[in-house]
Amino acid sequence: MRNTCFSFALRLALAVFASLGALSSCASVDPPQPYGPLPTEHQLRWQQMEYYMFVHFGPNTFTDVEWGDGKEDPRVFNPTALDCRQWAATAQAAGMKGIILTAKHHDGFCLWPSLHSTHTVRESAWKDGQGDVLKELSDACREYGLAFGVYLSPWDQNHPAYGTPGYNQIFANTLTEVLSGYGPVFEQWFDGANGDAHKGKRQDYDWNLFHQTVYAHQPQAVIFSDVGPGCRWMGNERGVAGETNWSRLDVQGFEPGAGAPPSDTLTTGNVGGEAWIPAETDVSIRPGWFYSPHTDDQLKSVARLVDIYHTSVGRNSNLLLNVPPNRQGRIHPTDSARLMDFRRAVEESFAHNLLDAATLSALNTRGGSQKYNVAHLLDDVYHRYWATDDSVAATAIEILLPEAATFNRFLLQEYIPLGQRVSYFALESWDESAAAWSVISEGTTVGYKRILRFPRIKAQRLRLVVEALAPPVLNRIGLYDAPDVYDDTRQDANLDLVEALRTKWSVASHGGVLLPSVMIDGDLRTTIVVGGMEPLILNLGERLALRGFAYVPDDKTTASHIVRYNLAVSVDGKQWKEVKRSAVFHNIKNNPIRQDVRFDKPAFVQFVRLEPLETTQPDQGNTYSVAEIIPIL
Repeated sequence: MRNTCFSFALRLALAVFASLGALSSCASVDPPQPYGPLPTEHQLRWQQMEYYMFVHFGPNTFTDVEWGDGKEDPRVFNPTALDCRQWAATAQAAGMKGIILTAKHHDGFCLWPSLHSTHTVRESAWKDGQGDVLKELSDACREYGLAFGVYLSPWDQNHPAYGTPGYNQIFANTLTEVLSGYGPVFEQWFDGANGDAHKGKRQDYDWNLFHQTVYAHQPQAVIFSDVGPGCRWMGNERGVAGETNWSRLDVQGFEPGAGAPPSDTLTTGNVGGEAWIPAETDVSIRPGWFYSPHTDDQLKSVARLVDIYHTSVGRNSNLLLNVPPNRQGRIHPTDSARLMDFRRAVEESFAHNLLDAATLSALNTRGGSQKYNVAHLLDDVYHRYWATDDSVAATAIEILLPEAATFNRFLLQEYIPLGQRVSYFALESWDESAAAWSVISEGTTVGYKRILRFPRIKAQRLRLVVEALAPPVLNRIGLYDAPDVYDDTRQDANLDLVEALRTKWSVASHGGVLLPSVMIDGDLRTTIVVGGMEPLILNLGERLALRGFAYVPDDKTTASHIVRYNLAVSVDGKQWKEVKRSAVFHNIKNNPIRQDVRFDKPAFVQFVRLEPLETTQPDQGNTYSVAEIIPIL
């Protein structure tokens, strides 16, 4: 931990000296000059939404895959009781501010009767081809006061023109159809997935055309992609923004998809980035993005969701939480209940600001003017703020509570319409016995909102120390005592049976050499790197009725994971029956979570062979990571 007491002493003394001549109230004091790139009015409104729902829905919901291949029969899409008003009511009750729907995923299936495709709800069994999910959801969002957004994948595995020069205009026409037919759109969601990265056709996307099309019909829409221009991907799908997170990004020479900046850059942004492109953190409440009945008991716990809130909204990022409807076309009751518990936990955490009755005194206030008084940090009026003189970039605010209080959260916000400035801050408490300040917690960037978590401490006298790249401009601080949230959910209904049998298992290479047991120890924190694309053979020690198999990779996106594989089973370890050939773990590079492979029918076997064919990081020397391999019994 950095010691701020001595590093700030000289600068604070100089700041006091500089401010002595400016303590009287001034009739007119100019506001601070903007610093660096600034958010647009639309980006600011988007940031203030903080939390909204992602909805992955389509043929994949019914085929139990994450990425369809465009060859699925459109009649498979047939929700029996689709109710978009139920989605909207759930989102509103959960405290969400909007919904973004996967109107077209990589399979090319359109959730509206598009005139530019023959793979749509028009060809489905749902409502005898007369339905339109976009219309039903956009109407429901308006009814419930929610913003409406759309995801349209430029990758299309069904359209015959994909991979040809004419496809870009077809996709632009598709955008026009959606963006001109369903009312206001607050966010247009793009990803950079391209066929050639998945052994298919390559399309050279015309991003300028796509962006111009969006703005022609929805000028207020915030465009999401790896590089914006409205907001950017956080670089992972785990719900974790960087502890340092600048809303600025350098975009020259980059584009969505394979041409994006490195994931660690997306996670932290660029301190001197040329463009204002804030972060959005997308994560699913379930292991996958689309609904699967096998994951009804694998939802993220309330404790995990609260943790995600702090690592997204609490780190200068919006939270886009995916809640996939089931095969009826409704949000599952378990998901809905989890969302309500999550909202309650967050609201209880920030229900009472312990600073409401506190006395604040700033070492420096801009021109000594009441217009920039430090008391504005507690008035909850967004466009009023505290600011310092132009010569003061390192300063402090002292906080005196009416009496000693216990707390474990500290919240602060920069007034981002004037730019992002803070590069370091610390919350300190006064130690009477040592007659000195001691650091409770500290951070780097603030941006729109930053929340620090730390063990409970009791204190009455506090100090906020700030260093910035330009005179700091803050508009809110808060101190809270958040209740503890415990993780009491079961993540795997298979767990007890697996644990009872685990002692009989062993893992060997294809040549019969026994391999370390870390991949079958039940601890997801222990991982191993297997070299040479060596197949793995799991010996269960006895014949069991196997319903499937799960591969759990290292959870780092930079690690090498199996992406394409063969899977076979055997009774004796000699004669093998192939159950999956050249199969793919879709999206594992961006979302390295447990990958379940379900068999069409149970197999009574003793051995399972996992043969890797391709990895996400071939430059790592044909190695792959394993945290755990798990039979599904």
